[in-house]
Amino acid sequence: MKLPVHGIEKRMFKTLRFLCDRIHRAVARVSRWYYTLQAYSVCARAGSRLKVNFPSFFTGRCSFGDNCNFNGMRVKGGGRVTFGDNFHSGQDCLILTSNHNYDAGAAIPYDSTYIDRDVSFGDNVWLGDRVVVMGGVEIGEGAICAAGSIVTKSVPPGAVVAGVPARVVKFRDMAHYAELKDLGRFH
Repeated sequence: MKLPVHGIEKRMFKTLRFLCDRIHRAVARVSRWYYTLQAYSVCARAGSRLKVNFPSFFTGRCSFGDNCNFNGMRVKGGGRVTFGDNFHSGQDCLILTSNHNYDAGAAIPYDSTYIDRDVSFGDNVWLGDRVVVMGGVEIGEGAICAAGSIVTKSVPPGAVVAGVPARVVKFRDMAHYAELKDLGRFH
């Protein structure tokens, strides 16, 4: 049964909805500021216009280029991670830079030591939601990693990778890419 809404209730509802929207936007701005400040405080180096929109966790061995945007990233391990300029990530991305020592260790299935491997992202790289990147991987300039991919090997520049493990499914139109890059058209 639908209750009748009179003029005053309708205006009150609109006003309440407007106020809730404004509060939500203010909280989102403060949260972005806080997450970005947190990233600046722990990273080894950060370029200009770093933007962290959702909770993200970085190590002190992370370096950010200019105009990096994160929407929920977790970096784990002792390896170095370098993000190029104009890097963008989706939500719930994970970078694992350490692995248990299972081959040359003193115990099985593994011992208490770790093997650290660095990860490097070129300029203009985009990770979709829930991408996992393993240690020792280098992702080339302009590459795209599709949502849900697990990247275990290096990715060439301009490649679009997808799957588990991630494989090259196509390459970007690099002539168009170069044209946009020359015009300075970065998101």
